[in-house]
Amino acid sequence: MNRLLLAAYPEPYRSRQGRELLDCLSEAYPGRSWPPPREVVAVVRAGAQARARAVADDPARPWWLDGIHLTALVLAALALVPYLQDVWHWALHIDPGPHAIAFDFSGWYPWAQGPDTRTRLLPYGLLPLVCLVALLRGKAWIALPSAAAMIYAGATFGSSPFFGDEGKAGLGYYGLGAPITARDLMLSGALCTACAVLAACRPGRLRRHSYRRLVPVVLAMSVAGSLHVISVSPSFQRGMFTLEVAALIGAWVATAATGDRRWLIPVAAFALIRTQAIVAQPDGFMQSLPDLVVLLLLVAPLPVLAITARRRESRALLG
Repeated sequence: MNRLLLAAYPEPYRSRQGRELLDCLSEAYPGRSWPPPREVVAVVRAGAQARARAVADDPARPWWLDGIHLTALVLAALALVPYLQDVWHWALHIDPGPHAIAFDFSGWYPWAQGPDTRTRLLPYGLLPLVCLVALLRGKAWIALPSAAAMIYAGATFGSSPFFGDEGKAGLGYYGLGAPITARDLMLSGALCTACAVLAACRPGRLRRHSYRRLVPVVLAMSVAGSLHVISVSPSFQRGMFTLEVAALIGAWVATAATGDRRWLIPVAAFALIRTQAIVAQPDGFMQSLPDLVVLLLLVAPLPVLAITARRRESRALLG
């Protein structure tokens, strides 16, 4: 089981020092297949720092380009999460019955007409999914049309039957604040802008990630589809809040380890879009937290990351 901890480290580190790390864990905790929780946290944190340093030291691309790429990935994932269940059901020909997201199921065939449901050609969730996969593989020229189609879907709400009611009339991701639906063009517009910047660069400058990064996405769709977890359920809210906190902690660890500001860009984009949704829909709160507390939670990570990067740079200059 100790070998699972090695996944936290980049591949070059595993090749050079992986065996040494495993031997150290075996000697420190003989007879145990898994170290104590405190040691697990320390190893994972060290692995995250090693990955962050490897990314920051890579001269193949400037930090701002990598930051925009990370921003596009974050926004595509944010746009996808409300529709994980619908895409899973559509792909596997599953009738969600009463668990459908704000529409009466009209059969798997997308052109079938159901009661109180306009005919739709495709589920809206396919657009951010295609965008996410293309961005992971560094193919911004594929992600850009998908992001532009998201803008079209939101702008033509109520008039175009291409995606039907679902995905545009249904509730989007709540998170800490007001809901974001496909009608909110701030998210799709920011995603399309980021994809346009990436598409204007040479494809070789973009980082290409392995298809293994899609495993969590497939697992999330499977869980959402089998358990009928939708964006308004308490389990969804708790899960997304946990992921957000983990992502912010990861951004802080990476910034503290390198002093690099690339992780500040996706955090700033996320905070801007969430804050805009709150200001535009002040009555859309779930009232789980006071409005001012939510805004502070969204904005506070920005100066924290900036100060962390500044202090890391100062220590590096003094050293």
